Amino acid sequence: MISHKILKRFLLYRLCLIKFQRLGFTRIFSYTLGNEASVKAEQVRKDFSVAGIKGSRRGGYEIEYLLTSINKLFKLDGDRLVVLVGIGNIGQALINYVGFKENKIKIIAGFDLDPSKYTRKNIIPIYHPDQLPEIVQKYSITTAIMAVPEAAGQEICDKLVSAGIRGILNFSPVILQVPEYVVVNYVNIRNELESLFYFT
Repeated sequence: MISHKILKRFLLYRLCLIKFQRLGFTRIFSYTLGNEASVKAEQVRKDFSVAGIKGSRRGGYEIEYLLTSINKLFKLDGDRLVVLVGIGNIGQALINYVGFKENKIKIIAGFDLDPSKYTRKNIIPIYHPDQLPEIVQKYSITTAIMAVPEAAGQEICDKLVSAGIRGILNFSPVILQVPEYVVVNYVNIRNELESLFYFT
């Protein structure tokens, strides 16, 4: 099992590699990739070794090979389906985010308590949260995004876990209680800004 820290670095490597590829490069050395990603060359080689990615000291790495290997690592061989709970401002922004399409991430359905959102024209169908189990099972969904008010956070989380969700990207300002097998990533914009204010 590759650690969360290494996976995050691989996502960073992929961004850098795409940039170099667009500039016309076909090969890259670990020190060049490391400089671009603000990581030591030794760390790049160590990460690649953990994932079974091989290169040559003299010739470096083929960028296409690296991107293919990283995409396989993240199972980018087809659409990755996700559900979204909470169709407020953040939810709407996520629905319209074009960057998901580039990485084959597809929000298949949204859920909200507001009945007026069920008939409103949306890119995706919107359902009542009670229909979560039905949709999750129908499309074999294992990952969800949560963007609900703090008061509803744990209740919605419990519904997701009960429906079979094992990974949650949480935009709600609440620390969720989940079983050990469920992974939660937190996105708290307020805290990130507070951190920036401190350092600047």
